[in-house]
Amino acid sequence: MQRVSRASVTVGGEVVGAIGPGLLILLGVTHDDTEADADRLAAKVLALRVFPDEEGRMNVALGGREVLCVSQFTLYGDARRGNRPSFVAAAPGEHAERLYERFCDATSAQRGVFGAHMDVELVNDGPVTLLLEMP
Repeated sequence: MQRVSRASVTVGGEVVGAIGPGLLILLGVTHDDTEADADRLAAKVLALRVFPDEEGRMNVALGGREVLCVSQFTLYGDARRGNRPSFVAAAPGEHAERLYERFCDATSAQRGVFGAHMDVELVNDGPVTLLLEMP
C-alpha cells in the first residue's frame, strides 16, 4: 500500500483507473485467503491512519480520498531458490479474482484489469509504503 499524490493504471494504451490523493494498493491473494480476510483487510485499509494531520503527523484515515487497486500475483513470488521466481503460493485466478473484486467493492476502489499486463504510474506522497498481511 502506497500513499500517493496521484496514480493511474493503463492497459493497452488506455487509462482504466486513475486517482488523485489517496492510496495505491497492490493486492496479492494466496491459496488460503478467504472472503473474511478480504473484508478485514478492506476495513483495515479504510481505518488506517496514514495521512498527515494539522501537525504533520500520520494520524488521519483515508476519509474522502481515493483508492486504486491493482491485482499483483507476483507479490507471492518466491525467489529464494534459483533465478526464476516460483508463484505456487499465489491463488489460482478464479479464487484471486473473486477476492480482488470483493476487496475493491469494499473500498470503492478504482481498478486495474485483473490478469492483464498493466502499466502502473504513481507519485508517492511521502513516500509512505506499508505491507499489510492478514494472519
